[in-house]
Amino acid sequence: MIDKINVLIFPAGSEIGIEIFNSLKYNIHLDVFGLSGKADHAKFIYSEDHYFEGDYYIGNQGFIDTFNSLIKKLNIELILPTHDSIALFLAQHQKEINAKAITSPYKTALIAREKNLIYELFKEFDFCPKIYNKPFVDINFPLFLKPNIGEGGKSTAIAYDKDSLYSFTQQNTELIVCEYLPGDELSVDCFTNRRGELLFVGPRTRERVQIGISFHSESVSLTDEILEIAITINNQVNIRGAWFFQLKKDANGRYKLLEFAVRQASTMGLYRQIGVNFALLSIFDALGMDVKIIKNDYSIKLDRCLYNRYKIDYQYDRVYIDFDDTIIINGQVNLTAVKYLYFCRNNGIRVALLTKHKYDLDQSLAKYCLSKNLFDEIILINMEDDKLKYLDSDKSIFIDNYFFDRYNVFKNKNIPVFDVDAIESLMN
Repeated sequence: MIDKINVLIFPAGSEIGIEIFNSLKYNIHLDVFGLSGKADHAKFIYSEDHYFEGDYYIGNQGFIDTFNSLIKKLNIELILPTHDSIALFLAQHQKEINAKAITSPYKTALIAREKNLIYELFKEFDFCPKIYNKPFVDINFPLFLKPNIGEGGKSTAIAYDKDSLYSFTQQNTELIVCEYLPGDELSVDCFTNRRGELLFVGPRTRERVQIGISFHSESVSLTDEILEIAITINNQVNIRGAWFFQLKKDANGRYKLLEFAVRQASTMGLYRQIGVNFALLSIFDALGMDVKIIKNDYSIKLDRCLYNRYKIDYQYDRVYIDFDDTIIINGQVNLTAVKYLYFCRNNGIRVALLTKHKYDLDQSLAKYCLSKNLFDEIILINMEDDKLKYLDSDKSIFIDNYFFDRYNVFKNKNIPVFDVDAIESLMN
């Protein structure tokens, strides 16, 4: 058996970090670890021995030594940065770090991090927006102001007249003043291999944008205009792996470049679902492999919402679970419940099916393609019987849709009880 390659996602708890984790967690060739400088959501998705938190900030004195110690401890070979500043730092200090950072070379990462450098590099191309400098002559309002280094739309503003323009630029001398772009905005996901070949270009919409993240995104057709911009960026800088750029239409309906980044974007998960796994492609390319891309030929939409994960402070080794209206609801299999049954099997938790099912249970299980082997024990009782009598309360839990059965068990057995909607809290 070939040894797995240990990869580190840093920082792990951002939307980007979580997307990369989801991209890699099922791959049989990788062992995925997460690292964050502060407490975040990552601790809910990694196993305890694969996730680490601490004072891991690149600005700290001695960071590289501390970072290298963890790399050695975990035998990390590859690092996937999930923030622009960290990608830049790792590229700059690659020779000092004892694992390979998957990002573009330092010079490219530096250009991508500073918008002034981006606009200077592409100023001769018609997709570069107009940039204005003091004393601000021959300008047309409104104007859009944004920081040279920044992300997520932070510290941006619109100036509608000279008074507001001067006020904003006096408050923050690092603001870039550029033409206002009123049209639609796109992100364009790309992948470039180690030979500099641009293998994939995928535009997608940016809708319901909050904290710089698209909460709704749809794949759109690749036009000649978008493709030409992607090729130009790829040819002008030494770029490698997953990257993306953002466009917005001007008043004439032409796309202008907002920025590009030498890391993965969280919404690249849109194209992952039709075959383009950017994180995995970047890893294989970093290992010197020739990669090919499969993209299913249909459009796709992504929509985000907040998603809960839980960790309960209770250790148990046995589950008693009901059948009717718990595992089967409204004549259909409850997918969350069945997922939980396999979760129990994977974690050595014994499952007892405790049911008053009034039909032939074997036929009902067969009807819904459920194996009896999902259960370590099947306890079939009559309708007048009391489920309480069949429970071993030592390190057990009880799952049932019927409130009065739950209340009876809770009151008399002193063990946790769960309605169907709470099953999700039992999987972590």
